[in-house]
Amino acid sequence: MWGRRRTRIALICVLASLLLGAGGFLALRHSPLVAVRHVQLSGVHGAEAPAIEAALVAAARHLSTLDVRTGALRAAVAPFRVVRELKAVPSFPHGLHIEVVEQLPVAALLVGGQRTAVAADGVVLGPGLLSSSLPSLAGAFEPSAGQHLHDPTLLASLAVLGAAPSALAKRVQRVYPGGEGLTVAMRNGLLVYFGDGARPHAKWLSLARVLAEESSAGASYVDVRLPARPAAGFPAGAGPAVAASSSEQASTSESTVGALAAGLNGSTGAGTSTSTGPPPGSAAAEAAESGSGKSTESASAPSSEAPSEAPTSGG
Repeated sequence: MWGRRRTRIALICVLASLLLGAGGFLALRHSPLVAVRHVQLSGVHGAEAPAIEAALVAAARHLSTLDVRTGALRAAVAPFRVVRELKAVPSFPHGLHIEVVEQLPVAALLVGGQRTAVAADGVVLGPGLLSSSLPSLAGAFEPSAGQHLHDPTLLASLAVLGAAPSALAKRVQRVYPGGEGLTVAMRNGLLVYFGDGARPHAKWLSLARVLAEESSAGASYVDVRLPARPAAGFPAGAGPAVAASSSEQASTSESTVGALAAGLNGSTGAGTSTSTGPPPGSAAAEAAESGSGKSTESASAPSSEAPSEAPTSGG
């Protein structure tokens, strides 16, 4: 009988200790001893950055390093659609680092004279994030902020814009579907035929390799639908040799090709040295093409322009 009583007393003592311990932890978790006082933020950019930072700091001051409620942080930045995700890492006893993952606008969707900013993944961010540097896309209906676009052509265009090197994003004027598929129109007049939204990074890199070649001087378009076989096209009656000998074409080359090449190569770190084959447009490349008996003309190049293919093995 006495043995059973001792066992019961021991169990009661253990249970009481656990309850007291749990209560003590709960009390500590919300005490000033572990309150968040120092907040560090990273990943915030753009015009809404100050407002996002203020909202997160204010929400974090109601948390503790033993009780980081990411839901409360997400609720604080819910009005900011540019915020895609948050990651919060506490630093005992008073620190908290918040990493913000943004979905920045890459295009302005134009519908019936109204413009709204759109992210690379198709999320509509609203007119508040518009800027003059955003390239334009034409849409059939006006979506509300927060909606996700479903049109395949618009999504492919956004994928291309999202993959563009940052130094070139401001150089793109618009993207539209044309006879060569998705066409990227640069602000200085150069057209780039992407065809579709597949392998956009490889196509931008292929464009960089073409523009880095002197033989692309005076080009009016570059076809990168096949990244391994890009082609530079020239106005009828013109070509690399003609463009190089004409001061007018040289001026056009500087505005349309030179600046783009510098921006692309600076952003991607690309150059002709990255190709494993002969440099595009070089004598070796031309000899290899002529020796193989393959045509250097792009099959779908516009008949009014003369294409000059610059094959590479990269992309």
